[in-house]
Amino acid sequence: MSAVTTTTAAPPAAGTGELPQVRRRRRLSPGRRLPAARLLGPLVLLALWAGASAAGTLDTGAVPAPWTVLRTAGRLWTDGTLPTDVLTSLERAGYGFAIGLTAGVLLALASGLSRAGEALIDGTVQLNRAIPTLGLIPLFILWLGIGETFKIAIIAIVVYIPVYLNTHAALSGIDTRFVELAEVQDLSRFAFVRQVVIPGALPGFFVGLRLGVTGSWLGLVVLEQINATSGLGYLMFQAQNYGQSDVILVGLLIYGVFGLVSDSVVRLIERRVLSWRRTLSN
Repeated sequence: MSAVTTTTAAPPAAGTGELPQVRRRRRLSPGRRLPAARLLGPLVLLALWAGASAAGTLDTGAVPAPWTVLRTAGRLWTDGTLPTDVLTSLERAGYGFAIGLTAGVLLALASGLSRAGEALIDGTVQLNRAIPTLGLIPLFILWLGIGETFKIAIIAIVVYIPVYLNTHAALSGIDTRFVELAEVQDLSRFAFVRQVVIPGALPGFFVGLRLGVTGSWLGLVVLEQINATSGLGYLMFQAQNYGQSDVILVGLLIYGVFGLVSDSVVRLIERRVLSWRRTLSN
């Protein structure tokens, strides 16, 4: 998109009679937000997929055409398989996400507002971050059994780490002048948290929230292939055994839609909550 320019006229020099010079000012901002702009990329990919399938350049056994995938999704929905698996996956992701979000926020507040809390918490979280979360699956199975509990626990760990890291970083980045001003104004601890800490930490919190939402779906697709009897991951694992690539693509597309919708919801909430900020995004 070409940059929009505006013109301003400089006043003529006194007594010279010269014409004013016109200065051109270049706008450097990205411009106005386009409606539903984030759908453009997925729609282009879908169009390329459909065009390649119609032209016969794709192996239909490996990558079925979009209309074939849609027919498979309709059949799975009609026979009741897909609704049950979707609800099961949403329930697992929801429980794990809620636990991880709560833990991440509480730990970040305790670590970011207290030196003692930072000494006890931050190093432990950094150590946990360095350990591959999916590598904890065998240990959690021994501790919690092979049922639903260990799946929810792993999802919670995947979620709480980015929430903690970004919220803690935002808390640490609050300007000390605001803290000094709060002390001069003799604010109480509660008022300080409400008026200074929360507004200062919200931008980082929303970044961690978006990463946590995405992480919950990424962890779920792996966990649902371990001793599961329902869920989208289980559906895809069974389809792999029978060579049903169309069913696998149905599961992947649903995961992608869930991730896109959840991220868009978080972005919408972020824009409403942080409407007071003037940034390039708004």
